[in-house]
Amino acid sequence: MNNWKIFQGTGKPIDGEINELLPPPPSWRQFDGNINKAQRRGATFQARSEEIDLVNAALYLRRPLLVTGKPGSGKTSLAYAVAYELKLGEVLYWPITTRTTLKDGLYSYDAIGRLQDAQQQDKTNQDNLKQIGNYIQLGPLGTALLPSDKPRSLLIDEIDKSDIDLPNDLLHVFEEGEFQIPELVRISEKLETVAVRTAYKDENQPTAKDIKVDITEGRIRCKAFPLVILTSNGERDFPPPFLRRCLRLNIKEPSDVELEKIVAAHLGTEPEITKQAQELIVQFLEKRKEGDLATDQLLNVIYLMTREFSPTGQEKEKLVEQLLKYLTSSEDG
Repeated sequence: MNNWKIFQGTGKPIDGEINELLPPPPSWRQFDGNINKAQRRGATFQARSEEIDLVNAALYLRRPLLVTGKPGSGKTSLAYAVAYELKLGEVLYWPITTRTTLKDGLYSYDAIGRLQDAQQQDKTNQDNLKQIGNYIQLGPLGTALLPSDKPRSLLIDEIDKSDIDLPNDLLHVFEEGEFQIPELVRISEKLETVAVRTAYKDENQPTAKDIKVDITEGRIRCKAFPLVILTSNGERDFPPPFLRRCLRLNIKEPSDVELEKIVAAHLGTEPEITKQAQELIVQFLEKRKEGDLATDQLLNVIYLMTREFSPTGQEKEKLVEQLLKYLTSSEDG
């Protein structure tokens, strides 16, 4: 096949199979079960001196780090980079929406499921109190506060999308480093220790040992304050008491030199890739002056244009233009 287009729109089946025609995926879009995307993300992040300084300050001071920046600037990748380099294990991920509450981050309790099971067991005169742990699961924040000799890693993503009360609700937890599960506190005299599930999922990480843990008397208190990174796209202001308890980092858009390093980390340093990357970086930076663009848009373009089969001429120019649309709907008309 000498045409980069696998789908031709002819209405006729292709010769062969699609997996035989597709090139290997970009490094940031690999879904093979043997590939750890989180580790890859952490290993390819290019940290600047200011970012390094603020992360270290947050580690020393045991304070959350509030990271702002435009979409695609690498805010979430910073958390994976720190966890990867410092061997903190799986990054606990807590995405925030307008409906998110503090309890969502701490734990969930399936009262309905337990009631239904209890009704079934009543028929056999059995008590399901000892199974209560099957209906409780710690959330990302609750898991991050489990006692540990080294900090756990927690990413609270897009905190600026939260309800107005959530930042203030977080203050007590951040200050005290502890919380209670009322459902377990109430039964602690009858059942002192209960095994519950946590937010950890990756069985290949050092934190896999904590996928299920024992909770005593319904109380959880951290031993080492977790590395908490909160991201914000700057869509709202935060109350002064919240800001006072956080360290703040603004990630700036990468320069041409920094973009070259990012491209090399993801796509390699082969001469053909480097040559085309430099040309496309110039085009990317020129367009970024007029609106918001994300670095991964540039990576997408360079990947497509450096394959064995890729568009050329006007087709190439048109596709580059389509892939580098601003992060608004202004160019979709």
